[in-house]
This record gives sequence, structure tokens and C-alpha cells, in this order.
Amino acid sequence: MKTGDRGARAGNGNFLWLGIETSCDETGVALVEERAGRIRVVGALLTSQVNRHRPFGGVVPELAVREHARNLPLLVTRLLEEAGLRPQDLRGIAVTQGPGLASSLLVGNAYARALAASLDLPVFGINHLEGHLFSPFLEGDGPISFPFLGLIVSGGHTLLAAVEGWNRYRIVSATTDDAAGEALDKIARLLGLPYPGGPEIERLARQGDPKAFRFPRGFPEEGDLRFSFSGVKTAVRYFLEQHAERRSDPRFLADAAASLQESIIRTLCEKTLQAARQRSFRTVAASGGVVANRRLRQMLEEGCRDAGLCCRIAPSGLCTDNAVMIAAAAAWKHAAGIPPSLGTDIDPGLPLAL
Repeated sequence: MKTGDRGARAGNGNFLWLGIETSCDETGVALVEERAGRIRVVGALLTSQVNRHRPFGGVVPELAVREHARNLPLLVTRLLEEAGLRPQDLRGIAVTQGPGLASSLLVGNAYARALAASLDLPVFGINHLEGHLFSPFLEGDGPISFPFLGLIVSGGHTLLAAVEGWNRYRIVSATTDDAAGEALDKIARLLGLPYPGGPEIERLARQGDPKAFRFPRGFPEEGDLRFSFSGVKTAVRYFLEQHAERRSDPRFLADAAASLQESIIRTLCEKTLQAARQRSFRTVAASGGVVANRRLRQMLEEGCRDAGLCCRIAPSGLCTDNAVMIAAAAAWKHAAGIPPSLGTDIDPGLPLAL
């Protein structure tokens, strides 16, 4: 979509962005104000569909679409009312263009296009991963300092990215199979825990001993930055079969959860620190739903401190999918002089870097 005159004229004043996030099963909206290059979150609302999808053990696209279509207009209206604003006060719209579930992305994009057309507003199509990448800087006062090494860990993605500037991203490493969050969901199912699995494993792991059992780690060789989590998933399955008689013992399950969580988290942290050393990065920024895990945050902070690195971690409440990170990415890019643009269609497989 072309940048409207109103958006083009707004570069020197305050710029109020409406962010929309519907890449999977969270309906998120947010208002972010851009003023002289600084970002302020005006308000945000998020509706989770976890309870809708929990009986099925994962996200059902048909249900997700229905919930997005029902909730999105209601959330935008409520957000503006709570902020004491009108649609006419908006200066731009930011919407997730990809990656994600195609049907879910379509709902957010269709709404953003329609609203923008009715108000003659510019629209920024934002890469969902780009939103995660910069979310660790939402609590900072100063400008984002490039370059930095970004770690994104979620249900759909596990990767390390070299961030050299806006729209200048290189993938340093990615998972060769399951993402860490996906593996945790599958392992939780093996343990008899409900969906989503990551928070349930973390809860159970707090009661267990992380040194009780040893689980394999993918590509453990020093210097090999590739991620792999299918091996630990398979190992847990065989481990539980071998100890079937102990499945009813709460202590056994807690120790198993703590041990496998420790295996996954150590892999994430050690490979991140190796990548930072190899490429001489001084700042590590971590984000994504799995980064809400307290043990991961602790280990990453300690590892960066010991290595003399600056560690930026997304606020816990903004690790999972949210519209604040989408609106903020648009605001930062607009402040950097990058014109708003939206592709002609959604892209469920939109890459972070080409």
C-alpha cells in the first residue's frame, strides 16, 4: 500500500501507530507513540485462544480464524476508547505480514488494509520475527545500538541472527528440525502435561533436580552453531518407556522435566555465547515465547555477564506474540527514515533474511 500524504507529512511530529498481530492464535492490538525517535507504549490488549485449542493439543486454524475475526474489531475499539483516542488520531498502522498461519494472517491484514483505506493511513507490513528481534529494546531509553546478535526462541522458530542495521539481517544459525518451543510442547505431551507445554514443563521443573538425568544435546561439538531438538524429544520418549513403572511418581516426573529443560536451555545459551565470541558481538538480545522461561533468562544473563557481554532480554510479558513489538518495529523504522510499505499479499513463510 502506498504511503498516504498524511503519513508522509508526519515525520517531524508525533506519530501514533496502531499495531495488529494475528500470526497464530493470539489476537493482539497496541498503540505506540513515536516522538523524536523515542518509542512510548500508549496501550495494548491481547486475547489468548489457549483454552480454545488446549483440548486439541495444538492450534486449530479454523478456530483461530473465527476468534481473530470476532475479537480484532472489538479490541481495536476498546483500545482506542481506553486511551481516549479516536480512529482519526492514528497516523499509521502496523500489521504482521508473515510468517505465520496463512488464515490467521489474512484476518489481520484484511482488517488493517480496510481501516487504513477508510482513514487514508500508511501501513507498515512487519515481519513477525523482526518484531521479536527488537522487542528486547522496548524498555530502553536510548536508540538501538547496532550491531547485535539476536536470539529468537519460540514454538515455531529457533535461530540466531546478526543484526547490522534496519533491514540488514543475516541468519547465523537455525534449527535443523524442531524449534525449541515445538520440542517442549511435544515432550510435555509425552509427560502427560497439557498444552502449551513450555510453561507446564517449567512449572514442574522447579520441583525437580536438573542433574538427575542426562539427555542428549544436538550438535554438541564446540563451534557447531546448529540447533537440533528432535533428538532430545526422541530420547525422552524412549526414557519414559524404559521407566514406565515410575510414571506415577511425581518426583520422577519433576526430575525428568528439570533435566530435559536444562539440556535444552544449556544448548541455547552455549551456542549463543559461542556465536557472540566467534563473530565479536558485544550485545546479545533474546526474545520469543520460550525466553519467558525464568531459568533460560537467568542462565543467559549469567553467561553474558561472565563473558563481558551486554545482555538484553525482552520483557517477560512481551516474549509471546503481541502487537506492541509489531507497532514498535514500525515506529522505529519510520523514525529511521524507512518508508511504510505493505506487500500485495501475506507471506506465511516470510524469511527474516534472504
